[in-house]
Amino acid sequence: QVQLVESGGGLVQAGGSLRLSCAASGNIFRINDMAWYRQAPGKQRDLVASINSGGSTNYADSVKGRFTISKDNAKNTVYLQMNSLKPEDTAVYYCYSEVSVNTILTIYVWGQGTQVTVSS
Repeated sequence: QVQLVESGGGLVQAGGSLRLSCAASGNIFRINDMAWYRQAPGKQRDLVASINSGGSTNYADSVKGRFTISKDNAKNTVYLQMNSLKPEDTAVYYCYSEVSVNTILTIYVWGQGTQVTVSS
């Protein structure tokens, strides 16, 4: 069993910043990719940013230059630093991870989501 626990969401004014955290715990042999997705009301869940085991990152065009994904391998934690927030960034943000629980089995885990609301 592997769990992802997110924190750091909240209400912020446009132009402000928030930092999301996502900690993985449980039966972890190795964490492969970690990512943040977001879902606004009535819309599909979209990738915001990802980071692989080697530290390479990928960002949605809409957040490039404003958001930064990083991780702390010792803590099995991924972060999303969000700067220059816009009202259109309002969504529920979900953490996602590909976790190897042993040498042959990989599972795909979602966090419970954390609400980010940006007021204009």
